[in-house]
Amino acid sequence: MFGKKELVEICHRVFEKGFVSAYDGNISVATPQNTFLITRSAVRKGDVTEDDILEIDTSGNIVNGRGKISTEYKIHLYAYARRPEVNAVVHCHPVYATAFASLGEGLTENIFPEVILTLGKVPLCKYATPSTDDLPLSMEPYIEHAWGLLLQNHGAVTLGKTLKDAYNKMEKLEHTAQILFTARLLGGAKELPLEKIRELVNLSKQNYGLDVDERNIY
Repeated sequence: MFGKKELVEICHRVFEKGFVSAYDGNISVATPQNTFLITRSAVRKGDVTEDDILEIDTSGNIVNGRGKISTEYKIHLYAYARRPEVNAVVHCHPVYATAFASLGEGLTENIFPEVILTLGKVPLCKYATPSTDDLPLSMEPYIEHAWGLLLQNHGAVTLGKTLKDAYNKMEKLEHTAQILFTARLLGGAKELPLEKIRELVNLSKQNYGLDVDERNIY
């Protein structure tokens, strides 16, 4: 079925990268039929097969597949409902990014040019109990423009136009968090001046045609 093979590959990749442990995390991708493929509950992402992928509708009802849907499917459906350009959602508990989330800090300083252009600011969503409606609602202040979000005392979510895009953003998010953690041990990272950020954005638009959402930068 559309997307299942790639979804399995991404599940294995987040497990191999250490972004999840045990049964943690959930990943989904939209289909052309306005349904969504999502990992079922209680399966290690390193062990996921195509039989572990459920197809759900926009209300969270299982259309195809066997097993229990993850209680965090609401995060995914909320993102799809609010962002028409989003076609994939990755939710993991990567160590460094989750450490910042546990400190109550987002990754919102403009320090790395490539992060500014591909991921942007990663805001902190206030703590909400997993599986409740409050969890997706905690994303409300940022859902219209953010591509990565930290869930306080919980983990991280990245959105993408494709499944690979959503995965790459999670990888970039964790790598950035690891660098910032190391930089703090060395005395702290230095944020780029505003004029340099504007120069970077303008050059990227002119030279590469990047459609940069400035709400996610300034």
